[in-house]
Amino acid sequence: MTSLKPYLIRSIYEWILDNQLTPYLLVDAENDSAILPMQFVDDGKIVLNIRPEAVEALSLGNDTIEFNARFSGKPMHIIAPVVAVMAVYAKENGKGMVFNPEDEDTDNTPPPEKTPPAKPALRVVK
Repeated sequence: MTSLKPYLIRSIYEWILDNQLTPYLLVDAENDSAILPMQFVDDGKIVLNIRPEAVEALSLGNDTIEFNARFSGKPMHIIAPVVAVMAVYAKENGKGMVFNPEDEDTDNTPPPEKTPPAKPALRVVK
C-alpha cells in the first residue's frame, strides 16, 4: 500500500495556499538522500519556505519533494525525501501537520494474500 504522507503534504500545502498563508516544511537534514543547504541546518533540521514565489519547479511527489531556490543569493536544487519531512505548516499561525517518525511505513511489501475459506461443512442435527 502506498504511503498516506505525500497525499497529506500536498493537501495541507494547497489548504495553506488557499488561505493566503506561507507553507513551510520541516525536514530532517540528517537523511542521507536529502540535498539541502547545510549552512542553514539547525539541530539536524531545516525549515524550508515552499511558497510559490520563493521556489521554482516545485514537485510534491510521492517519494521526494524537489524544487529550485536561492540561498544567500546562490541557486540550489533541493531534494527532500518524503520520509524526511517532519512537518508541513503555515508560517503565520503554525497550523498544519506534524508527522510522527514511528508512524512511517517503511515496509513496501504488499499485505499477504488471504487464503480462500474452506468449504462449509454442514451436518444434520436431529
